[in-house]
Amino acid sequence: MITVVGTGTGAPVPQEVLDGAELVVGGRRHLAAVELPEGAAAVVLGALAPAFDTVEEYVRAGRRVVVLASGDPGFFGVVRALAERFGPGALDVRPGVSSVATAFARLGVAWDDAVVVSAHGRAPRVAVNVCRAFPKVAVLTGPGGGPAELGAGLLGYERELVVGVALGDPVLERVERVTPEEAAARDWGTAVSVVLCLDARRTPGGMRTVAGGLGSPARWALDEGDFAHRDSMITKFEVRALALARLGPRAGESVWDVGSGSGSVAVECARFGAAVSAVEKAADGVARVRANAAAHGVDVHVVHGEAPGALGQLDDPDAVFVGGGGAELPAIVAECARRARRSVVVALAALDRVPAVRAALTGAGFGCDGVLLQSSRLAPLPGDVTRLAATNPVFLLWGVRTSFSDEGVAQ
Repeated sequence: MITVVGTGTGAPVPQEVLDGAELVVGGRRHLAAVELPEGAAAVVLGALAPAFDTVEEYVRAGRRVVVLASGDPGFFGVVRALAERFGPGALDVRPGVSSVATAFARLGVAWDDAVVVSAHGRAPRVAVNVCRAFPKVAVLTGPGGGPAELGAGLLGYERELVVGVALGDPVLERVERVTPEEAAARDWGTAVSVVLCLDARRTPGGMRTVAGGLGSPARWALDEGDFAHRDSMITKFEVRALALARLGPRAGESVWDVGSGSGSVAVECARFGAAVSAVEKAADGVARVRANAAAHGVDVHVVHGEAPGALGQLDDPDAVFVGGGGAELPAIVAECARRARRSVVVALAALDRVPAVRAALTGAGFGCDGVLLQSSRLAPLPGDVTRLAATNPVFLLWGVRTSFSDEGVAQ
């Protein structure tokens, strides 16, 4: 049997749990904080494979093993790796209090509506995107993914970062509230336990039944009437439905909506939990995108500028939607395809633009496919009669990169 003990935020390991152990595995600070049983061997838990090889030798010999971990070892902890190697039945897990629970407790704030993301041992890109998209986020930090990196990724966003340092330590613990700019400008050292990212403008309220973030929206491909728009200049819901299917927006990813217009695609992607940047050249369009985002309770980062030049100020996206037309469309698509990690979807009305857009996608290493969407909607006539009203046909082309790194996000 392998006893896995979560030390909690500063909670001591009960000595009776250690008594009789013949092998104790843990980080250096975990091992330094306990009194090892006489004759017990100790293994510093760095790389998992060699440590687990030693654990296996002891388990096969029927000798008792204790693994020390921080907080709740089943929450972004060592339990998953141990269960995969030895099976859940071989584990006796004694959870402690996670740093996330402790950080929210220090604020006196409920966290059943928070999204939790790990930047420990991972590139901070996913954590930054989650912080951009959701109003209440807890980030488990690590080297290269701490308050400074999160702050740098959130410059220009209205967020408050709450940095929990050495949580549970009676002497060293501190909790600081800082702006992204303040966080990015500091060296935080190695004692950071967790960072909370809060957007006071969109604090979720009410009782919860399901924990976590917003989840998938109840409806998508919303009616055009659900958005403010100018003279019906909006991506129709039939086109939007297929565009969303090909974009595949999700939490932890970044999506661009280029030539955003009303921002209907941007808003719908944000409702799926993606971090969305909308690029719009018209000032009144920028105002509409912001108004539509606010009306639907999502945060869309709006760039007032003209593509492709305005794209230079944005981080590389996972997926891109390009709307509109004009002679510059192939150049815009080419730039989007050059930088997109996964997919680019283009809606256009002009047949003449299709070959150049396809060439831009395939030239960037994308597989390209597309359809001509023609739909007719039910429309009432006098006398309780219904006719079919045709909408304007639209070409929808999409390119999917043949190989890309698909970093998932746990929440």
